[in-house]
Order: sequence, then C-alpha cells, then structure tokens
Amino acid sequence: MSLSLRESKVAVRIFAKDLLTFDNLRNYVFFHVVVRYLLRTYRHLAARGLRRTTVELWRGLVKNVILAAMKLPHIRKQVDSQMAQARKDIENKLVPKGPSVIRHLVLPSEGRSLDWIMEEMERMDLQTGGPSGNDHYRTGKLSGAVYHGGKDLEDVIIAAMQRYIVSNPLHPDAFPTIRKMEAEIIAMCLRMFHNPTGAGSTTSGGTESIVMSCKTHRDWARDVKGITEPEMIIPASAHPAFDKGSHYLGIKIHHIPVHPTTRKVDVRRLARAINRNTIMIVGSVINFPDGNMDDIVALAKLAKRYGVGLHVDCCLGSFIVPFLEEAGFPIAPFDFRVDGVTAISCDTHKYGFAPKGSSVIMYRDSELRKYQYYVYPDWAGGVYASPSLAGSRPGSLIAGAWATMQYMGYSGYLASCRSIVTCAKTIESAIRSDFPDLFILGDPVASVVAFGSQSPSINIMEVGDIMSTKGWHLNALNNPPALHIACTRLTTAMTEQFIADLQDAVRDARGKAAGKGTMVSLYGLGVSSPAGPNLVTRIATAFLDTLYIA
Repeated sequence: MSLSLRESKVAVRIFAKDLLTFDNLRNYVFFHVVVRYLLRTYRHLAARGLRRTTVELWRGLVKNVILAAMKLPHIRKQVDSQMAQARKDIENKLVPKGPSVIRHLVLPSEGRSLDWIMEEMERMDLQTGGPSGNDHYRTGKLSGAVYHGGKDLEDVIIAAMQRYIVSNPLHPDAFPTIRKMEAEIIAMCLRMFHNPTGAGSTTSGGTESIVMSCKTHRDWARDVKGITEPEMIIPASAHPAFDKGSHYLGIKIHHIPVHPTTRKVDVRRLARAINRNTIMIVGSVINFPDGNMDDIVALAKLAKRYGVGLHVDCCLGSFIVPFLEEAGFPIAPFDFRVDGVTAISCDTHKYGFAPKGSSVIMYRDSELRKYQYYVYPDWAGGVYASPSLAGSRPGSLIAGAWATMQYMGYSGYLASCRSIVTCAKTIESAIRSDFPDLFILGDPVASVVAFGSQSPSINIMEVGDIMSTKGWHLNALNNPPALHIACTRLTTAMTEQFIADLQDAVRDARGKAAGKGTMVSLYGLGVSSPAGPNLVTRIATAFLDTLYIA
C-alpha cells in the first residue's frame, strides 16, 4: 500500500513537471487572453451589429487620418487660428469688459456692508444682462432651464431656505428637522410613482441621481452576480449623465438607436445587446431631445427575463408624467407599477419647482439602495458614511424643496401639468397642421416638442438662429437636426406668440444660405466630418474654460 502511494506521488511530480513548463504556461496565458478578447469582441458585435461596428471602425480610421492631417503645420495653423477666434468670440459674449467693469480678484481689506453688496450685485447684473438688465426667463421665451413656480412660490422658498441656511444633513443629530423633511420628500415622491414601500435619497440634481443609480446597479451586480466587467445599455436618446456615469465608474456603455419615426428605443436590438456582464438597461419618460418616452413595459420584461436592473429616467418628466393620466392625457405604464423597474430618477427642481440643486433617486426597495451608500469604518476621524456623492450637503435646499411640495400640493401640480401640457400640445398641433415644411419628432407625451425640416430649402438651424433674434432660446438637436422647446409655466402665456414667430422664422429661412449664427456654425461643424466632434469638443472646452475667467 505504501509503495503504491509512493508511486502515485512520483507520477504526480512527473506530470506536474511535464505540464508546468514555461512553454505550457505561456500557451495557457496566450489562450486565456485570446478567449477573453474573443468574448469581448463577440459581445460588442452582438450589441452593435456587424454593420454598425464596421461603420464605427471606418469612421474611426477616417477620423484618425483627418486628425493626423490637421497636425501638418499649415493646416494646424489654420485650425488653431479658427479655434482661437472661437474662444475669443465666447469670451466676448460671456465675460464683461470695459473700463467700468470692476473685477473682485482679492479679498477686500475690510468687510463690505449689506447695502454695498446689494448695490454691487445690481451693477453687475446690469453689466452682464442679468436679472435687472436682460431678464430673459420672465418673458417666457426660454426653453426649459428655469422652471418658475411664480413670485408667491419664490417667497415661500426664500423663507424656508433662510430658516435652515446653515443646516447640513451630514449631521442629523444637529439638524433633525432637515432629516425629517428629506425623508418626507422621498416618501412623497415614492407615492407619486406608486411605490410607498420603496426607498430613495435626495441628490444635487438629475445627473447625480443617474450616476448614483449606475453605481448602485454596478455594486449590486458585483455582489450578487459576480460581474467584474460591468456593461449597461441605453437608448441613443438617453441623457448623457449615463455616459458620464459610465466614464466615472468604469462601466462599458452601449447606445441603441431609436426608431426614426416613433423615437422609441429599438427593443429588439437592445435585447440582442444584453449579455452576462449587463448590469442595467435604461428607458426615458420623457427623453430630453424630443420629449418621447420609451416602451417601459417591454424593457421591464427584458429586465426580468435576464435579471438586470431597469432605470427609468423621469428627471425631465418629473412632476408632469405622474399627473398626465388624471389631467386627461394618455400615457403608457412606466412607474413602479411595472414589474421589472428597479430605479426611477425624478428632478424636484424641474416641474416640481423646487430650488435648483434638488433631485430624488428612487429604488424598488431598501435592499437595492444600500449599494448606493459609501461607508468607511476605519477612518482615523471615526466611522464615515454618506448616502450619495456629497458629504456635507445644503439643508436649505431640502427645506426649499419640502416647502415647495407642501405649498403646491397635489391639486397645484395637477393644474400645472394640465396647463403646461396643453401649451405643448397646442404647439405640436399647430406645427402638424400649419407648417407643411416641418415635422414633429415622434409622438411627444408631455411638455417637450421637437421639430425638424423636411424641406431642402429650409435649414432648421437657420430657423433656430432667426428665432434667437426674436428673443427665443430653443435647444438645437442632432440626429436628426431639429429644434425643441420645453414648455414651462412661463411659456403658457406665450403659446400663440411662439407659433407666430415660428411662422415668420420659417418664412425668412426659406431658400436662405446658412448664416453664421450659433446653431448653424456649431452644429454644422459637428457633422462636417468624422473629426467634427473633436473640433466641437475643443470649442466646448473653451466654453467651460471661459466660465472661470474672472
């Protein structure tokens, strides 16, 4: 028996010696790398298709050739000159200049009085075209951006924020009322979206809500499913906050095209993109570009079938979409009543009229929410725990949001929904019936209406630039080129004026050579070549740099 055991050990050593050679180990590593990248390639092809992948590779190749050519001295000099001019134009538009402009670059030697501060703010407003100078948003000609609930609500918000101006939810023992109000904001939103037993947290805005959801689903998938190379799948029309979350959190992202007519994400192509590394899929109600909504019921079935998360982005739909049905406007199921929905983002600072910097991310249950938290138990300063990206947070914003929701009430939000959506539907109906050269993108369900040109003699970006000369601030869109207006309470009084101005703009743009307005220049550059987005990125970077010129 002992001889047999000895022989066995010898045989094992001989086998191991023959097997664990350098050449064999090298082959194993090579085989592992090849298989891993073949799997990645297969998943990429499954998600994007052979045709789209080939187009992406070709465009990437052409882009690199163009970018290489742009490094040639004479071309680079020309491009740099144009970029410098663009930067100068941006600075001239955003940064006040002249002998009367006082720049406060160092602390005053002595503190200023309140009267001096208010007078200086008034003077700066006049110089920059702010509230006392060029008060655009109150005219009702601004698409979205300012979701104004009225002067009476302003007074309510100011009073609430002033009462809790120094509060910080990071210290709930010191500010227990803020903790209570934050929990009640979340509870009210959960009931609006039909999940009273769910969970959530407040955030600084829609982007943070979305990034937190990405983080939550990533960590959940890693813990529950063992996924270490996470991927998520979103419609091409989804908000770029998902791309930002992908970039920050190391999540591979797939963009699925939307149907050219319905503007809904192609569910069949999205299903084809799901693989063992998928952590979540996304649908919008409503999307920012054209105001359409995805088929949440179909997406939820996919989420259930494959055991992945489904985030429904209601940041823009916010306090409009939960009230549509009762307001008399049809809408397909989209909230937590749909089995398979795991998270919903809702901006209280949009159609909820709360002060800017206020949003809510909601989850189906608290078990999922715990993956959003960050806890560091071993810090020298004690146990550190925070629910979202920020540590310290302004409790005054929570107080302002809570006061807004109490002041508006269910009936106030219902009436607001009815008037805003009626405004949007009136504009949509007028464009469909009275503007034969324009077309509506999809079938918008709420407050946003997007329209493009179906006439070769009308450049829709030129229409946008002409509307700008009439005081309107519309949003320009890509793929296809279009404009949109996000109607607000301020827009409701300007409905007929918008239609009349749009008629004049379309007439003036007909047959006109494209000018040098902002929309024509910027969006024309973006589609001019595969390298166009790189040039637009440089201009956008210059814009961001300019924001910090004192």
